[in-house]
Amino acid sequence: MASFSPLSLLFLLLLQYPFLSLSSNSEGNALHALRSRLSDPNNVLQSWDPTLVNPCTWFHVTCNSNNQVIRLDLGNSNISGTLGPELAQLHHLQYLELYRNELSGKIPEELGKLKYLISMDLYGNKLKGRIPKSFGKLKSLKFLRLNDNKLSGTIPRELTHLKNLKVFDVSNNDLCGTIPVDGNFGSFPLESFENNRLNGPELKGLVPYDFGC
Repeated sequence: MASFSPLSLLFLLLLQYPFLSLSSNSEGNALHALRSRLSDPNNVLQSWDPTLVNPCTWFHVTCNSNNQVIRLDLGNSNISGTLGPELAQLHHLQYLELYRNELSGKIPEELGKLKYLISMDLYGNKLKGRIPKSFGKLKSLKFLRLNDNKLSGTIPRELTHLKNLKVFDVSNNDLCGTIPVDGNFGSFPLESFENNRLNGPELKGLVPYDFGC
């Protein structure tokens, strides 16, 4: 009967069941790629060790029972830098909390691939550019707070198809065009849109939604 060393057994196990480590490692790689983009003067990301099997023991990261990342909590962390497409590798993410930091640059279109996302809080940063149209694919999204940034362009009409969206705030940006009234947008308070270059609420059929842009 052949005998195997513990290392050989582990290698054979991974050959037979590669998915055991693939998901968690890809998520760890994604988070480590994010860390490389960020300046972290308070060392809140100090526990993010890429040599570990998965990121579930890292501070500010929450996983489910299958060791899949479901929460990223880095609000009020004094971090700066940019967001990248690697965040889309967190396939099971439900909560993306990056509010009140010094994040800059554009919001990645790839975030629209996070189909389980319930809450995205990016408010209180220095993000610029347009709100991605891809956010219209986030069918589970209930909370989208992008207020107090430097975002420009129009409010994508794709967002009016988000039937579960309960809270939407884009106040204190540089958005233009008209305020949608379709879908759940008819129930959002005007305070959610204030301090922009927006017109409206729009009058259906009378004004193109990019009016004033």
